[in-house]
Amino acid sequence: MIDVLAAQLRQGSRRALAKAITLTESARADHAEAAQELLIQLLPYTGHSVRVGLTGVPGVGKSTFIERLGLLLAEAGHRVAVLAVDPSSGRTGGSIMGDKTRMSRLSVHPQAFIRPSPSAGTLGGVTRRTRESLLLCEAAGYDVILVETVGVGQSEVAVAAMTDLFVLLTLPNAGDELQGIKRGIMELADLVVINKAETDRAAANRAQGDLRNALRLLTPHGALWTPRVLQTSALSGEGVPAVWEAVRFYLERLGPHRIQEKRDAQTVSWFEDLLREEVWHAFVRNVGHASLQCVRSRVARGDVTPLQGVRELFSRVHSGYERQDDLSADH
Repeated sequence: MIDVLAAQLRQGSRRALAKAITLTESARADHAEAAQELLIQLLPYTGHSVRVGLTGVPGVGKSTFIERLGLLLAEAGHRVAVLAVDPSSGRTGGSIMGDKTRMSRLSVHPQAFIRPSPSAGTLGGVTRRTRESLLLCEAAGYDVILVETVGVGQSEVAVAAMTDLFVLLTLPNAGDELQGIKRGIMELADLVVINKAETDRAAANRAQGDLRNALRLLTPHGALWTPRVLQTSALSGEGVPAVWEAVRFYLERLGPHRIQEKRDAQTVSWFEDLLREEVWHAFVRNVGHASLQCVRSRVARGDVTPLQGVRELFSRVHSGYERQDDLSADH
């Protein structure tokens, strides 16, 4: 079954791709094993896309921008996949389904694939599944992957950590206290796009100047790339081709070797995140939820310090291992 699915996906079947992504999102243990087997088969065919992360302030017109950019690329012969990272989707249904409805032209384009955010409730769970979806899209032949965040919050770091460059969409009045954009998000941006620039050209020009100055201050001395600030009107398409040109220039500026180094570092970071997660789950299974909650309560009350609480739990784990060793020796 996995061999057939992998072959169909490699042939560019959108149905096979959707089925493969559903397999990676499943909570069933047998599905998880099958998904990993599928990914191992497909890994040699990944890594040949441009990975672009996008986020935007509320009301910026992110869906319109993504559709406009996606259609531009699809009509130029690219195969475009749109993925989302939305930790709230499991609780609220997420806004990506609304985005998909608004991206009605792109969603039916034969050169495009749009996937709603996985419904796992935690950012870590959503991020892992989105990373795996990205690899599957690459194996299916999509050469531009757009990964969007839903809203502005904690998921920007996760998206920046799986993409080649990160785009921040903002509005013409961004210069007024920089739109309340967190410094951390500004530091992630490789490209800032002022959308809806046609609504207030003077404000857009001011914002462009303010943002350029701010980004110049945030960029380390000697950096290969200084983030650019561009103006667009996604509604009319004005400025959207220039955004893709800036993406291409960024990739040329860094060069294939540095892009690959960045991806290698991202993959190792992903591995370490998964390792920490697995070690934590194994630790909790070993020590027991009741014991963990008891020590948590004592730490909260101030009966023990956090470090004492950690050491107490680890001593219980070590005691358990010693008892197992003694039983093994008796037998």
